[in-house]
Amino acid sequence: MTGRLPLLIAAAALCAPSTAQAAEEQRFDVPAGSLASALPVLSRQAGISVSVADAELWNGRVKPVRGRMSAEDAIRRMLAGSDARAVRVSKTSWRIERRPPSPRVARRATSPPRRMARPGPAPAGIAQPQDEIIVTASKTDLPHSHFAGVATLLDGGDLAFGGERGMESILARMATVSSTHLGSGRNKLFIRGIADSSFTGPTQSTVGQYLGDIRLSYNAPDPDLRLYDVDSVEILEGPQGTLYGAGSLGGIIRVVPKAPSPHRMELQAIAGASVTQHGDPGGDLGVIANVPAGERHALRLVGYMLSDGGYIDNPVRGQDDVNRVVIRGGRATLRLDAGDDWTLDLGGVYQATTSKDAQYADKDAPPLTRYSLVEQKARARYGMATLVVAKDWGDLRFQSSNAFIRHRLFERFDASGTDGDPRVLDQANRTRMFVSETRLSRPFHEGLGWVVGASFVDNRTRQKREYGELSFQAPITGVTNRITELTGYGEATFEVLPKLLVAGGLRLSHARLGGSGEDVPFALALAQRAVTAHRSETDLLPSFSVLAKPVRNITLYARYQEGFRPGGLAIDSNFVRRFRNDQVRTWEGGVRLGEKGRTPFDAHLSVSYSRWRDIQADFIDSNGFPSTANIGDGRITSISGAVAVQPMPSLSLEAGAVYNHSRVDELFAGELRTIATRFSANGEAPEFSALLTRLGQIPNIARYALRGAFNYALAIGEEDLRVNGWAHYVGPSRLGIGPILGEGQGDYVDTGLAARLGNERRGLSVTLTNLLDARGNRFALGTPFVEGSAGYLTPLRPRTLRIAIDVAY
Repeated sequence: MTGRLPLLIAAAALCAPSTAQAAEEQRFDVPAGSLASALPVLSRQAGISVSVADAELWNGRVKPVRGRMSAEDAIRRMLAGSDARAVRVSKTSWRIERRPPSPRVARRATSPPRRMARPGPAPAGIAQPQDEIIVTASKTDLPHSHFAGVATLLDGGDLAFGGERGMESILARMATVSSTHLGSGRNKLFIRGIADSSFTGPTQSTVGQYLGDIRLSYNAPDPDLRLYDVDSVEILEGPQGTLYGAGSLGGIIRVVPKAPSPHRMELQAIAGASVTQHGDPGGDLGVIANVPAGERHALRLVGYMLSDGGYIDNPVRGQDDVNRVVIRGGRATLRLDAGDDWTLDLGGVYQATTSKDAQYADKDAPPLTRYSLVEQKARARYGMATLVVAKDWGDLRFQSSNAFIRHRLFERFDASGTDGDPRVLDQANRTRMFVSETRLSRPFHEGLGWVVGASFVDNRTRQKREYGELSFQAPITGVTNRITELTGYGEATFEVLPKLLVAGGLRLSHARLGGSGEDVPFALALAQRAVTAHRSETDLLPSFSVLAKPVRNITLYARYQEGFRPGGLAIDSNFVRRFRNDQVRTWEGGVRLGEKGRTPFDAHLSVSYSRWRDIQADFIDSNGFPSTANIGDGRITSISGAVAVQPMPSLSLEAGAVYNHSRVDELFAGELRTIATRFSANGEAPEFSALLTRLGQIPNIARYALRGAFNYALAIGEEDLRVNGWAHYVGPSRLGIGPILGEGQGDYVDTGLAARLGNERRGLSVTLTNLLDARGNRFALGTPFVEGSAGYLTPLRPRTLRIAIDVAY
């Protein structure tokens, strides 16, 4: 794999631009107006990134810029005569700050830059002073200081620092985000205590996932796309139903990829090799290219290949390190400048994930060992084609985002019984989805920001299952779910008084749902027993928030928001039955100290209370197969907080914690009585009130979690040294609903240390994860067929060392 690296470097040298290209002249046509309306136009035409230090500068008037000139001349001409000045951060990045009252002597910076050469950026979790952060997931480009809620922005370079790990990179940095751990491409994500189940079934996700403004999935698992060449990741906590609709009960995760630039050629390569204690070695390779096409168009390409060595042994089959995972994929985006500030982005995404075997171990076996009669392989294939059309009028922005998605997932579970005969359950999910959203927005400035839009979703998921011996499996009942959803929404933010903002919004969704059974037994089909279902539903989702700044560097906010998921069909034994939609209503309040991006210290504390009606969750049916039903009503109280501080220019510290208290306080006894009867020790149901008490905790959410990290950055001559260390404690939780799924999990510590020495052109990185070589139990589900077993656990990847190089031209 590394033998190709010299060829990549040689090719990059031929394509490397001259140093004068960054200062080449371009044509500008930026009208006069406020900084808020003019800056996005100039930034796009110049192909540069510009941050604003003081939020009050957004309202200042700036001059027009027209003609051919360099980006430096253009930005200085725009600010001439104003109270602002431009400070160059890098070749393609600028910061606008308030002009000082008197001249100052320029000095060499002693603090690390905000962005170092990727994948070695400035410290994560704390922005350098005087950089305003914009929450683009608000769809009105709202400054973070004006956002009433918990919004976390992760720098893309920080996520890649120490090795690209996909969703694991996000989980390691967020105490409030959790996941199941079946394996890459098979997991379900949860935010702030809103979790439903451990299986990949017909229920829609509780977390909305987006690549840019494109929805990644509807009721499929997290595709776990690799985060190469990502500009940032935004996480909004709590229901986001007004702006994002169904499937955002817990919040959203929005990945913002880097956009193509017509102004410069770029080529970057990252190659790494890893060794895992008690396991096999691995490796990774990623290549990124930005290719201008003429003066106005550009193509951006990303390709990668990763192989993670296995570490689980299976003595029954005489195999060691069986759970190797191989991932191959890439992205491509062609940006076309159609003139008159119209742009078209044509893109595609593809990723193939292959798991050679399951990553769980037997609870009563030696460490990292499983006695399984069959190989439990899994394959995920994810493909997406996108078209985004945008127009910028300065004060108004238009965008239409459209995508067609195909997602396939195959899983094999060990279903061998106590008789010793090897049996398997093969489950195949095929999803195809078309999504379209069109919106018109006014970015927040001069005390007002708003967005109106409409969206269309058409999703179809087919789940087919086969069960039997290895040599022959017979089809068993599966299900197809279809949904067509049409939505209109709007939200506005007003500054009603100085330092007092009020926001409100409304979303109206109409969905048509349908489904049918697959491979239904002939006798049941003749009797027409619950084989098909069709219905429609209309949902109205309001939101309201208020934010106040009573004194400097203190922000108070309160917020109300709703979210929902439509119902569908699920399999119960040989029958197909319907489950209802569920809904979350959340009240939230919080306080922020300091201002993220503008002060060297910032902290926040948030308290939320949610009522969850008709909870959709998965359990084990009377035949031992996964099924889905509405299990009851619940309530969730969540307290989360974080603090980031920079005690010295080269060092930053951060810490975060979350506490969740969740109860299903109105269980639907009828849905669970047959389960209790089947799995009681003597064939009779245990005392039902005691059983309901045991079932009352919402699964997969740790009662508490803690995270701490440090970042150290130091200039050494022409090189930069960056060191990052972290520790993440995940408290205890339960696997799922029902007597079988009552297994405990969690209660482990994950640690890591990463370092990079280099500059913008080259770098050497060393990463060590799971420093303590802890085992832990991230997830207690190995296979749903648990009879005759002492239980399962999913250990952390053992201590792993990775050494990598990166080069850029």
